[in-house]
Amino acid sequence: MTQPFFIYNTLDRKKEEFKPLNPPYVGMYVCGPTVYGDAHLGHARPAITFDVLFRYLKHLGYKVRYVRNITDVGHLENDADEGEDKIAKKARLESLEPMEVVQYYLNRYHKAMEALNVLPPSIEPHASGHIIEQIEYIKKILEAGYAYVSNGSVYFDVVKYNKDHHYGKLSGRNIDDLLNTTRELDGQSEKHNSFDFALWKKAAPEHIMRWPSPWSDGFPGWHLECSTMSTKYLGEEFDIHGGGMDLLFPHHECEIAQSVAAQGHETVHYWMHNNMITINGQKMGKSLGNFITLDEFFTGNHKLLQQAYSPMTIRFFILQAHYRSTVDFSNEALQASEKALQRMLEGWNNLLAKITPSDTSTVDVKAIREHCYEAMNDDLSTPIVISHLFEAVKIINTALAGETKLTADDIAHLKETFSTFLFDIMGIREEAKASDEGNEAYHKAVDLLLDVRKEAKARKDWSTSDYIRDKLTEIGFEIKDTKEGVEWKLK
Repeated sequence: MTQPFFIYNTLDRKKEEFKPLNPPYVGMYVCGPTVYGDAHLGHARPAITFDVLFRYLKHLGYKVRYVRNITDVGHLENDADEGEDKIAKKARLESLEPMEVVQYYLNRYHKAMEALNVLPPSIEPHASGHIIEQIEYIKKILEAGYAYVSNGSVYFDVVKYNKDHHYGKLSGRNIDDLLNTTRELDGQSEKHNSFDFALWKKAAPEHIMRWPSPWSDGFPGWHLECSTMSTKYLGEEFDIHGGGMDLLFPHHECEIAQSVAAQGHETVHYWMHNNMITINGQKMGKSLGNFITLDEFFTGNHKLLQQAYSPMTIRFFILQAHYRSTVDFSNEALQASEKALQRMLEGWNNLLAKITPSDTSTVDVKAIREHCYEAMNDDLSTPIVISHLFEAVKIINTALAGETKLTADDIAHLKETFSTFLFDIMGIREEAKASDEGNEAYHKAVDLLLDVRKEAKARKDWSTSDYIRDKLTEIGFEIKDTKEGVEWKLK
């Protein structure tokens, strides 16, 4: 593969050719979950997006170190450094140890990711396991003069930093606008300005999660963990930092400021952000009653769901949209994805088992593979890849019907294209194969009915034959009589 690979850099607001700092090595950091509840559709999107990027980079021959963090301390209820720690609050409400909450939901997150066929990262560091490193990082920022201690807490001085650098360069925010739109502090706050953010918070007496530091017994600010852990595992400069668009401000903006303050230079070369998922046009949220966990999608156990949706349906649904575009969930949209994926996999299985090679070819299949590469190299355009694979399915179906001819070389080329793009890069797997044993009786029962119908036709008992066909059609089967025998599938 000699084609250049372009990705959209949020920092520069344009597509740029990806050129790693130290080829063939690539360092990639992606913000992971705060584990105080079950993973939902919003967690699935960045996980799948950056899983595809991870897979594709490896496919291109890069040796990728993929770091995805786990936030298990310091993520307060709002971005103003106020409220309870989300995990500590959950622990209090359920009378559990905070790390009990973390472990329970982390196990469930991993299970959901495995179901979605998301590869595990190379390293999965926890914020609570890097307290010493975070304290040392704060010391560097204090020494540089971009932070201040106030009542045992340490805050980043955004105004002072902005005089020397540009706070807001990633999100496009202007600090003057921030000054004009935020309320003036009443003199009782610990902060100099309302948008200064916590590097270290002094723990209240009732706060369970606390560690000793030079300033107080307390805990690190939420933004700090990513600056600290990305630097520890990927170095002072690395290639890619990813996450959801909702993290762009303030989280990633704060990361840039922290890194420049501590190190004197920026850390990340390419910032990548996936867009959001809405549900029936609304932002997903618990207060709106439209919050659906992945487990609820998989089981169908939610009032907004008309049925259960398999993990691969969810994955395919997300990949049918470009990662930088919004995705609106609806039952209709997911049902359409389910049918589309079924058609795709039927095409693949027909290619494996039902196509007889010809001596001559009447179609050009090699172009499809090149088009798939072009789409992937254009900022991971998975919807375009899917459209090219459907072109391949159309060719397979016409060959099956005898309308086109494929040589053995054509068939081998198509198999390689599907294997590479659908399975290896986009991470789709055939779920049916995993449950073949459980479905064996079901398949045998349908085959038995069709055998009875065949015997009825042989006896010219057309009423019985038609009755079986009509009833199977009525309950959702498609029955097709061919020269080779009867074929059936679910509609």
